[in-house]
Amino acid sequence: MSPPDSRSRIYPLIAAAWFGLALAAGASGRLSLLRPPAPQLVLAGLTGSLIAAALLSAGFRAWLSSIRLRRIVALHLFRFVGAYFLVLYTRGQLPYPFAVPGGWGDILIATSALLLVLFVPNLETRPGWLAAWNVVGFAELLFVVATAARLALADPDSMSALLRLPLSLLPTFLVPILIGSHVLLFWRLWPERAQRNQPAGQA
Repeated sequence: MSPPDSRSRIYPLIAAAWFGLALAAGASGRLSLLRPPAPQLVLAGLTGSLIAAALLSAGFRAWLSSIRLRRIVALHLFRFVGAYFLVLYTRGQLPYPFAVPGGWGDILIATSALLLVLFVPNLETRPGWLAAWNVVGFAELLFVVATAARLALADPDSMSALLRLPLSLLPTFLVPILIGSHVLLFWRLWPERAQRNQPAGQA
C-alpha cells in the first residue's frame, strides 16, 4: 500500500483539535446542562459527520486506507474504560443496566483487542479473525450506546455522569471514532474477502 500524501498530516491535526474542543466542552460544564435527546443528537451528528467525511473526501479515504489494521484494533484498548463504569456503579453514579453489562462487555472487547494486537503477528493475513472480532465489538458498542440512550430518555439524571469529564469525552469524541473504526474495518476487510472468493482466472 502506498504511503499517504503529505497533505494527509492534516487529519491527525483535525483529530487533535476535535479532542481539544471536546475537552473544553466537558470542562465548561455546559454539556451537563443538556437534556435528552440533545446528547444523543450530538453523538449521532458527530458520528454521521465522520462517516460522511470518509464517503465524500477521497483524501480522507486514502489516509484511512493507509492506517495499519493493528492500529485500528488498538484504538479499542480505550474500551477498558468499562472498568470505570463498574466503579461508578458501586458509587451509585451509573445504573446497573448500563454500567455492569456495558462495563464488562467493553472490558472483554478491549481484552480481545489487546490479545489480537500482541499475539497475532500479521493481522492483515487473518481477515476472518478480524471480521469476527469486529462484528462482536460493533454489536457490543451499539448495545452500550442504545442502553445509554434508553436510560437517559427515561431518567436523564441516571446518566448524568456521561456528560461530565472524563466520561463526557465518550459521546463527544471517543465513541464516534470507535464506531467509525468499526465501519472502517468492515470497509477494509470487504475487498479482501471479495478477492479471496473471486473465481480463479479472473482479474
